[in-house]
Amino acid sequence: MKPLSIAGSPVRTAGSLYDERLVAPMRQDLASVGFREMRTPEEVDATLQGAKGTVLLMVNSVCGCAAGRARPGVKLALQTAGVKPRLLATVFAGQDAEATARARGYFEGQPPTSPQVALLKDGKLVYLMQRHQIEGREAPEIAAELVEAFEEHCG
Repeated sequence: MKPLSIAGSPVRTAGSLYDERLVAPMRQDLASVGFREMRTPEEVDATLQGAKGTVLLMVNSVCGCAAGRARPGVKLALQTAGVKPRLLATVFAGQDAEATARARGYFEGQPPTSPQVALLKDGKLVYLMQRHQIEGREAPEIAAELVEAFEEHCG
């Protein structure tokens, strides 16, 4: 049996695990606050290679801790921080596999988790929040930790 698709809208794209119609609102959640979405390895390198200043990079995910904790925490941090990263960027784990792998390559040997929130300064990893640091915490706690990282590295 073939999956149902909407005319002109593929259910899945190459390298994706999920129906794009399901993922679109999760992508938009970050894009709506200024995140640049990177869907190919080339877009990742164009954004991160040689980047000057700070880049907040979120590895987005369909999981509940991304929806209920990580994305709200990141957005709250950006609303409340006095000093913020110069650039906001995101990849989507399980959806844009090659772009996600390339982005994680900038995390200097850290294990992959979904979600992840990284802060890079002049192309180097200076802060990384892994899934185990997101699970079990509420968005305001995540935001407070991110604001501290912004204050330390973005000023």
